[in-house]
Parts: sequence; C-alpha cells; structure tokens
Amino acid sequence: MPKKIIPPVAKIIPTTLEKFGKVRIDNYFWLNDRENPEVIDYLKKENAYYKKMTAHTKGFQKELFEEMKGRIKEDDESVPYLYNGYYYITRFEKGKNYPIYSRKKESLSAKEEILFDCNKLSKGHSYFQLGGLSISPDNKLASFSVDVVGRRIYTIRIKNLETGKVLSDTIEKVTGTAVWANDNKTIFYSSQDEITLRSDKIFKHKLGTNQADDALVYFEKDETFSVEIAKSKSRKYLAIESESTLTTEYRIVEANNPDGKFRVFQKRVRGLEYSINHYGDSFYILTNKDKATNFKLMKTLEIATFKENWTEVIPHRENVLLEDIEIFKNFLVVEERFNGLNKIKIIPWSGKGEYYLPFESETYTAYTTTNVDFDTDILRYAYQSMATPSSVIDFNMKTKIKEIKKEQEVLGGKFDKNNYTEERIWATAKME
Repeated sequence: MPKKIIPPVAKIIPTTLEKFGKVRIDNYFWLNDRENPEVIDYLKKENAYYKKMTAHTKGFQKELFEEMKGRIKEDDESVPYLYNGYYYITRFEKGKNYPIYSRKKESLSAKEEILFDCNKLSKGHSYFQLGGLSISPDNKLASFSVDVVGRRIYTIRIKNLETGKVLSDTIEKVTGTAVWANDNKTIFYSSQDEITLRSDKIFKHKLGTNQADDALVYFEKDETFSVEIAKSKSRKYLAIESESTLTTEYRIVEANNPDGKFRVFQKRVRGLEYSINHYGDSFYILTNKDKATNFKLMKTLEIATFKENWTEVIPHRENVLLEDIEIFKNFLVVEERFNGLNKIKIIPWSGKGEYYLPFESETYTAYTTTNVDFDTDILRYAYQSMATPSSVIDFNMKTKIKEIKKEQEVLGGKFDKNNYTEERIWATAKME
C-alpha cells in the first residue's frame, strides 16, 4: 500500500488590517515576509510536496515539453526596423534560451553590431530578464535594465556602444524603462512603491552621478494612479502619463530642455481619458471627452493644451470604436473597430484620397506595430486570420503596395492555409 503523502499546513497567525475604514483579519499575512526563514522553510516544503505528488507525471511532462518545443522555431529573429539610421534586430540561436539584440548601420547588408547577448549576461543567474533597452539620440549610448529575481524590479545601467564598456552609473529598484532627453546625458525613469510595486515616481538622472543625487521630477500621490514617461514620436517632447482605470493626466516638457519644469497638459477630471501625439505645432488627442464613449480625435496647438482649446478632427461615432492613431510626416493612420473587426484607415495630411487597408478575409485581426520612424511612407502592421498565421507586413501608403516581411512558420505538421476557407456568419439573436 503506497505511503500517504501529507501536505504541509501553514500555521495561522491572525493579523488585523485596516483600509478605507474597513477592518479584516488575515490569518496568513505573515507569509508576505520574503526574508522570514519560516516563510522560506514553508515554501520549500510546498515545493517538496508538489514534487512528490507529481513524480508519476515526469515522463509525461518531458514528452509534453518536447512537443511544445518542437513547435517553436528556435533559430528565429524579428523583422528589422529602422530607427535613427540603424536597423534593430532581435534574434535567437538554436539551443540557446535568451535573445541577442543587435543593429546594423543604414543597411541590412552592413556588419552586425551586437548590443546585448543575453545568453552571456544570464550566466550565473537562475532567472534573467533584460528590459527597457533605449538608445541615446546620438546612437552612442544604450540604457538597459536587468531583473535577476523575477519580481519586475530592475537595475538600470548604461553601455557605451562605441567602446563596449558599461558605465559606472547604477540605478536600482526601478521599473526598468528609461527615456533619453535630447542632450544625450540625461535620462528619466520611473520607480515603484516597495510594497505594492505601483509605479509612482519619475526621477531624472545625469550621467556620471550617483542615484542618490537623482532629482524627483514627479510623485503620484493617488494610489489609484500609476505613472510612466515616454518621448513623443516627433522627439520634441517628454511626457509623463498618470493613469487610472477611468482618468488620465499628462505633463510635458521639451526634450531639448530636460531641466525645465513639466507642465500639465490637461488636469485630471474624473472620467476624462485622453492620450496625446505631437505633430508640427499641434497635439492630436484621442479622448472620450463630451461622453464620447467610442472615443474621438481632437487637436490643439502645443501652446494651448487645456481641453477648452481642443477642436474635433474625427467626431464620435456610435458604431465605430476609435482605438488608436499613428502619425507620419505625410499621413495620419487611424485604427478603428467596426462590427467587431479591425479597420486601418490611411488619411493623407493633404485631406485628399483617404482609404482603408484592404483585407481579403472576413475573419482577421490587424493592428499597427513598430512604427518609430516619422519620416517614412511605410506602415508596418501585424495580421492574422483563422487560416493565416501571425504575419508582419510593410505597406507603402503612397503606392498601396504591401510586402509580407514575415509569416510565422507552423512547425510539427503539414499546415497549408490554402486548404482552409474562412467565413463570417451572422446570426440574429432572439430578443426576450
């Protein structure tokens, strides 16, 4: 008769917690202490119990893993994208677990420059994650972040891409994302609340200085909001976004003036959501202002950003959801959803000849992807349908010629999308 395996039982230590005027008792709050030896001991017992209980499935686990692995292309790479004179590529090599980040100057036939080989960086760590890779405007430096614990708490470092050396700057316990000002020596980053991990602060760091000297640019006191910082596609503005479930607020400063004071774009109003895109002397605002539940597109001059100055570009529509926009030098690209399907609309700034991207299928998903280059007529979007695997496509908005840059390989079988027919069938629901 097999020996009965007894599961570990966590001891009960009642803890009284009070929040928002309510009191509750948590019998297991003590397990929240990651440094407590008793907590660690209990978790080891849980793991040991799991191993014993699943010991009979080891063969199946290995078989399942190998089957899933067999459907993944190990020597894969991303579609290169052009940014500030360089093509950037992420690739994997067969038998290796981590990506390699590289770039090529001006041409895909140029010599590859390895930025980060995560297979080397991960050595000695049981967990490794590279995040927040950001290149300085002069292409000479890269900020990057590393998490070796698995809690999404990163350390930011700076690498000199000309010498290959990592600078002494070390910024610890942050979200990992950094944004460069246009002076090539100032970066902005966000940090988290140590307990809740809510992103609540934006700091400014000057190269060659200590983290202790970094200036606190913004602190989000409202616990229902989180913050992040980004750079406009035009590269003219840095923008801090404070966001909650129902409300948005932005603060902006010119990227050429990193020591300037961030100004409020439009102060938060409960229920008002908006996002901003800069172009020329104006901002384009995607918003639900005036009860536009499906959102609308508005515009305002960069010197008059409060909502009283916003004017309509694309009005609210009851049957069309306005999801996002992409701004290029010659075109405005609008992502919509109508009857449950994605639509991508191309609008020349001249105001003449707007059109929708043509899709042959009746069942598909399509959305814009990596479009970081402002001065281009090429729109990159992702597409997949019930018969077509995930694809990356470049579309020339002037000539209307599309080029499939990559279609995901379907491994482990004899898949042929031409063997399938796709239809969308409507059914009338019975109203009670």
